[in-house]
Amino acid sequence: MDKLYPKTTSQIKLAPKKETLKFLLDYSKALKVIDVKTEKFKVILN
Repeated sequence: MDKLYPKTTSQIKLAPKKETLKFLLDYSKALKVIDVKTEKFKVILN
């Protein structure tokens, strides 16, 4: 079981696809959070 996991985090290579990054950036640009007294409303502007 010990061989399944890397010893350090530097051994993990993460390489997301360009489409994934574009989707996340576009989503974060379209997301608007509105504070009204004690409530928070999350609105997608697309």
